[in-house]
Amino acid sequence: MVNRRAFMKSGALALFATGIGGLPNFIAQAANSNKIHLPYKKNKILVCIFQRGAMDGLMTVSPYADSNLKILRPGLYMSPSDKEGALFDLDGKFGLHPSLAAFNPLFKEKRMAIVHGVGSPNNTRSHFDAQDYMEAGTPFNKGTSSGWLNRVSGLLGHDATPFRAVSLTSALPRSFYGDNEALAISNLQDFALQVRSNPAVNNLTAKSFEELYDQTSSNLLNKTGKESFDAMKMLNVNTIKNYQPAKDVIYPASPLGNALKQIAILIKMNVGLELAFAESGGWDTHVNQGTTNGALARNLKDFGDCIAAFWKDLAAYQDDVTLMTMTEFGRTAYQNGTGGTDHGRASCLFVLGNDVQGGRVYQNIKSLAKEDLEDGRDLPVTTDFRSVFSDVANNHLRINNNQIIFPDWNGQSIGMMRN
Repeated sequence: MVNRRAFMKSGALALFATGIGGLPNFIAQAANSNKIHLPYKKNKILVCIFQRGAMDGLMTVSPYADSNLKILRPGLYMSPSDKEGALFDLDGKFGLHPSLAAFNPLFKEKRMAIVHGVGSPNNTRSHFDAQDYMEAGTPFNKGTSSGWLNRVSGLLGHDATPFRAVSLTSALPRSFYGDNEALAISNLQDFALQVRSNPAVNNLTAKSFEELYDQTSSNLLNKTGKESFDAMKMLNVNTIKNYQPAKDVIYPASPLGNALKQIAILIKMNVGLELAFAESGGWDTHVNQGTTNGALARNLKDFGDCIAAFWKDLAAYQDDVTLMTMTEFGRTAYQNGTGGTDHGRASCLFVLGNDVQGGRVYQNIKSLAKEDLEDGRDLPVTTDFRSVFSDVANNHLRINNNQIIFPDWNGQSIGMMRN
């Protein structure tokens, strides 16, 4: 059921579409009475995927040419070869995990870039703290009330539809907290149907949206609810229900596949989407991590296939979209006694788009020799995540205001995006 606390976190709107009929009558009435405008002109779109649990960057994009890696990970080491299940050689130094076969052609086409040794300057190994710091964009300030994507939303500088910022999750992510409106929608079809299937729609008594809201006792809803109701009215239930991806595109039947498919629907419906968020879980590989088989390989297979399907599905929309991944930290350079890896420091991320200078692994990694590891055990962070996030936001979305996006940072963008 939708409850009042679900509507806002730190000023941003979070609406959960958890099931048909779960929408209160007064919301359905307000949605029906509200008039909406046609979609605004097409804008650039940034899609962010958070890999929660800390992905092992040293296996995902392996520095196989460093002789220390085999010593550190005798049971997890992989290398490129002509044999099936080997790494894809990227540049003679780094190899792409075989489960990410769908990424290899995107990298070769120079549509995808990889950033390695990336992470937060804050060395916490707490999943929750590290995720919060990364999503807030202030690694040493836990009291930041807004998320970096919410601040980006406020800098876009033009009129917005209710679908400017949408998270395909059951709860609003920390990245979207703040004063600028954002929606959290777990299922587009349920979200649209809740208004149209509610009996209250046929018994409308309020003369206007504002009059109806004057009848409520919640100042919280008065402040932020209008954008949600606008959004409900803009969705075409039949379009969502009968959506067919582009030819030969099959989305994996997983939470990430479902989220990216729905983001593709929003993009193609031209409802004004500019910032989209999805997440992928299960990256905490302490035990039996495996190489070509195991938890990490399965996760990487789903991750790569979902993103590749999404990209192919976009077809003519690709010029307007950049996709960026992130994870809170990486794994230890050493394998542990249970065939897994523990909480570490740096990892890697992927950026996909036609305005990306791809086909390259961006990195400043020295070596995996013990003297070059952080605390003698971890791949150190040699690229601040804000160097990547700012590059993508400024050059793709054309906003260029790091002082607001990352207020505690004076670094330089990584230079991966075309101006």
